[in-house]
Amino acid sequence: MDASQRATPIAVPPVRKHVDVPVPAERAFAHFTGRPTEWWPDSHALVAARERVVFEPRAGGRWYERSADGSELDWGRVLVWEPPNRLVLTWRIDGDFRPIGDDERASRVEVTFTPNGPGSTRVELAHVELARHGPAAGRVRAAIDGPSPGDTLARFAATLTSGGDHA
Repeated sequence: MDASQRATPIAVPPVRKHVDVPVPAERAFAHFTGRPTEWWPDSHALVAARERVVFEPRAGGRWYERSADGSELDWGRVLVWEPPNRLVLTWRIDGDFRPIGDDERASRVEVTFTPNGPGSTRVELAHVELARHGPAAGRVRAAIDGPSPGDTLARFAATLTSGGDHA
C-alpha cells in the first residue's frame, strides 16, 4: 500500500477543563495525586466495590483502582511526574469504558497546576491525543466532554476546600 492509500487519522479535538482552587500549587498537586479516592466520582469506577484510586508517584508508575476484594484494574501509566506543576498520564480506557491493554491506543491526560495569585492555583486538565482510540475516538470525546470543570474537577475542588484535606 502506498502513502496515498493509507488512512489519514481523524482529527479529534482535545477536551480541556479547569478549576481554580484557593490553595498553593503544592497542596493542590498533593491532594490530586495523593487522595484521589476522596474525589474521584463513584460513577467513574470500572471495578465493583471500588476501595481505592492510586497514582504511583513516579514516571513509569501505574494509576489504577483497587476493589474491596483486592483486584486491581489499570487505567494507565504515569508519563510525567513533576510535583507540584505537572502530571501526564496515559488513559487506557476505550469508548465502551473497558480497559485497553497497552499505551499505543491510549489517549493522554495532562494536568497542570499553575499559581494563580497568592494562595491560589489554576488546575487545568486536558484530555489529548483522542484519535489514538481509533473508531471509538468520537465516543470517548463525547463521554468526557461537557461544561467545565466537569464532575471530576468539581469534586476535586470541593474535597480540597471542604476542610477534610490536611496536606
